[in-house]
Amino acid sequence: MTLPDDFAGREQLRASSAEFRREVIAVADGVFAAVGYSASNVTLIQGDDGSIIVDTSANPVDARAIMEAFGDRLRRPVRAIIYTHNHPDHSGGATAFAGADGPDIYSHRMLVEAGPEFGRGQRDGGDAFGTKLPDALFINAGTQLEYGRVTPHTREGFLPRTRTFSGDSETIEVAGARLQLIHTPGESPENIAVWIGAKRVLIPGDDVLKSYPNLSPIRGLKLRPPERWIASLDRMLALEADAMVQGHMRPVLGRDEVRRALTDYRDGISTVLDQTLAGIRQGRTPDELVQEVRLSPQLAASPYLQEYYGSVAWAVRGIYADYVGWFDGNATNLNPLPPAGRAARMIEMAGGPEAMLARARQAVETGDFQWGAELADCLLALDPADAAARQLKARALTELGERQLNATARNYYLTTAQFLEGSA
Repeated sequence: MTLPDDFAGREQLRASSAEFRREVIAVADGVFAAVGYSASNVTLIQGDDGSIIVDTSANPVDARAIMEAFGDRLRRPVRAIIYTHNHPDHSGGATAFAGADGPDIYSHRMLVEAGPEFGRGQRDGGDAFGTKLPDALFINAGTQLEYGRVTPHTREGFLPRTRTFSGDSETIEVAGARLQLIHTPGESPENIAVWIGAKRVLIPGDDVLKSYPNLSPIRGLKLRPPERWIASLDRMLALEADAMVQGHMRPVLGRDEVRRALTDYRDGISTVLDQTLAGIRQGRTPDELVQEVRLSPQLAASPYLQEYYGSVAWAVRGIYADYVGWFDGNATNLNPLPPAGRAARMIEMAGGPEAMLARARQAVETGDFQWGAELADCLLALDPADAAARQLKARALTELGERQLNATARNYYLTTAQFLEGSA
């Protein structure tokens, strides 16, 4: 039986796509943000005798569309390009903006040293960004409308840095504009915030999103250290900005609203960290903690902490593993049975493969989709090519995916289901 609110998360996610509608937004006098033209935002700062570009979109195709949208607001020459961090959706369109102007390219030195992120290889077609999903199934990628679905992210438009700094901050003057570059590690260790003090505009990179932060990404990255992220948010709060242009979604305008966004973001990370560490000290397991750690009702209602991209439960698991390792304290789990050995015993207890398949089918038919997927996994542990089990698991994952608020979870469920059905 389908409950009326079964798909409330999906519909809320669908509504969130309004954040990515294409628009060039005047943030302050001489500061403009291009939203929705690429996977990330591009900020244009007008100087006395040229322009400054903060982040450059995902590729030259998107960058050229943004230049056209800026129109005569983009004053040549471009004197400087600033990378807030290394992610390709922020640094892939630099050549288009630079043209023949030869701008300086600024970043923190850690960006040079960090290199690309190390991630887990893909398994069973699972893709958090949903790049291969049919249009009918795809909604968005959490903090962006799409990630490489139309124009792939490439490094073809990347330009090497020419000016770096290694400390906590550096003040630069470009085209008559005075900017402070502040090292603010958070979603990436090299992230910098750009502070335009004269206009009270903050550009925080990806340290603030209109979604719960992705502290522990399911695509297989290590925990993004929450303590450093919290400290960075405190540092940005102290600036008392009147406007903020995040790396994704629409800018936040007004001092009170910027303060609210930064405060909620900081507190949303801090409370999950504190609750998880307290639970670890009490001997709680990760499975127990994901059922217990919660945002307060006030934080859970914040528009800046909806779980479109990151997840409180995934943050709990990432913090647990980072602080105390993989072992949950239960001696049974020191040397568990291998999946195939455990599955064989489960299937025997169920009365054989046909009985297990029948139980899995019954679970899916009655709406117990997670249990249906887990029972199908028992069959697939013994025979990965079991067509009936693959189809049943695909159905269970599709049902789970369609009920998600979190875009990366939705995309991962649905791309895995497509793989199992053989259509991806």
